[in-house]
Amino acid sequence: MSPAAALPSPPAADHPAEAAALDALSALGQSTRLRIFRFLMTKAPDALPAGAVADAVGALQNTLSTHLGILSRAGLVTGVRDGRQILYRANFDAMRDLVGYLLTDCCDGHPEVCAPIFETLQGNCGCGPRSSTREKRDEAD
Repeated sequence: MSPAAALPSPPAADHPAEAAALDALSALGQSTRLRIFRFLMTKAPDALPAGAVADAVGALQNTLSTHLGILSRAGLVTGVRDGRQILYRANFDAMRDLVGYLLTDCCDGHPEVCAPIFETLQGNCGCGPRSSTREKRDEAD
């Protein structure tokens, strides 16, 4: 029996986690949306208006709303109304769920194979606690 035959592919509708993963991967499978999501990840926990996101990733304002809508429907981005504008931020819970889904049943019982992935996820990726924009301003004063 081939390894592919060991993992039958049930319809995504029968498996909500699979359907969510497919939606997220599909949303990230376009270059502008991937840039938007990665940019918003770098700004977390801050939320930004669409204009700032468009400027940062080089997207046209009129297409940005479509991209943000797709990312929002996939659960990767959330928007919060602030007066007349909507502020957008990356949804870390959705990203955690996606990565968790992709790593479920990883490595067929050989944890040493997955160790580098888990080390990166535990903070060896160069990220770590970072102060918000407000804290940085307060420190400068």
